[in-house]
Amino acid sequence: MIALIDYNMGNLLSVSKALEYVGGDIRIIDTPADIAMADAVILPGVGNFGDGMEHLRARGFEQPVIDAVNSGKPFLGICLGMQMLLDASEEAPGVKGLGIIKGKVIRFPENIEKVPHMGWNSVRIDQQCKILDGVADESYFYFVHSYYACPESADAVIGSCEYINRFAAIIGGNNIFATQFHPEKSQNAGLQILKNFVKYS
Repeated sequence: MIALIDYNMGNLLSVSKALEYVGGDIRIIDTPADIAMADAVILPGVGNFGDGMEHLRARGFEQPVIDAVNSGKPFLGICLGMQMLLDASEEAPGVKGLGIIKGKVIRFPENIEKVPHMGWNSVRIDQQCKILDGVADESYFYFVHSYYACPESADAVIGSCEYINRFAAIIGGNNIFATQFHPEKSQNAGLQILKNFVKYS
């Protein structure tokens, strides 16, 4: 069973439907204890970093998420769910992230291109990874964001994208995978990533 965390900050229906379409056994959970019973965990999310961390903590999910990652369970973060894996964000000064991947989230520079970065863009594969099996280099994915993850270690960057500057579009390592784009909205390439996550969960 794959646990899809409901902490009131994500479009759970579209993610759930996409995962079911590729064969996933999905359960939307709003109780932290349910994470322990899951084979894999997905943290979706849209909106503000500070609000996301507040909701996650208020519902008691922070430590169970960290414990699930540390246990080796396959973990997928999507959009805000990716950003919250890092230590902090310029969007919410003083708010601590989950600190699972060292680094911070920073805002795109102003007055160069439109912010937020919204729409389809290609992703360069920087490291081969099982989550990308069957996904061609420079495949297009759907983005909506004004901030982007900046891991301390380049080893954490699995795929990158060019908008104003090159930024991390996929990060992770070992059992952790996270995408800045929305795979559930990214047609065949996005569905392939979700299919791979289901396969390896």
